[in-house]
Amino acid sequence: MRKTQLYAKHGLHPLVHLSTMLIPKKTRVAVFSYLFKEGVLVAKKDTHIKHNEIDVPNLYVIKLMQSLKSRNYVNESFTWNHYYWYLTNEGINYLREFLHLPEEIVPATLKKKASTATTQRAGAGGRGAGRRGFDSAEGEAVADKPQGLGRGRVGGQ
Repeated sequence: MRKTQLYAKHGLHPLVHLSTMLIPKKTRVAVFSYLFKEGVLVAKKDTHIKHNEIDVPNLYVIKLMQSLKSRNYVNESFTWNHYYWYLTNEGINYLREFLHLPEEIVPATLKKKASTATTQRAGAGGRGAGRRGFDSAEGEAVADKPQGLGRGRVGGQ
């Protein structure tokens, strides 16, 4: 059977080629599990190396993410020779169904962290600490600064 007859039999245009990459299920599950756990995935644009975080070839990661991107399950950005993929809400639902996970399990990007703003204020350490009154609320007077002086340096130095 000729190629044109084969394409016609399957309802395809002769110039459209079928390209399929067979990826082992174990690899697919490993990549999808990591993506669901983290919510994001980064891969260098190099198909000849193994992925940094997952022990699978980088080519498989790129092709799986390309497939998810075509179905709008991930958003992709490319910067400095690295791909960055972010899960969408539809992608979360798809991976939850694919991996047979309950609704309670969510990616790390959606988990709420403890309020860090209150813990940083309570500690009063780190950069910006000890600025003597610049962090005071609503411009209240600072005890060690004489009244009547401006905000700048004294004496125009």
